[in-house]
Amino acid sequence: MKMVTGLLIVMLALAQYPLWWGKSSWPEILEMRQQVAALQTNNQVLKNRNTVLEAEVSNLKKGLDAIEELARSELGMVRKDELFFHVIEYEDGK
Repeated sequence: MKMVTGLLIVMLALAQYPLWWGKSSWPEILEMRQQVAALQTNNQVLKNRNTVLEAEVSNLKKGLDAIEELARSELGMVRKDELFFHVIEYEDGK
């Protein structure tokens, strides 16, 4: 009877080995779940950014106001009949 009990304990230990230390073990699965959660969060951030960029592209394709605003703010462009004053601030120390 002791031999059967010992054999059953050894078989149970051998069955548990892959579960805890083998390929696709519990710790490895938990780590992969954390990686999946992090990637899903990153994907959501990128989807939000893509949505904003798509809206901006749509605005640029449809409206001239958006193009004009972009040209004024990023390129410093002015209209033909406008005056542009560039104020230079400098420190008071001589």
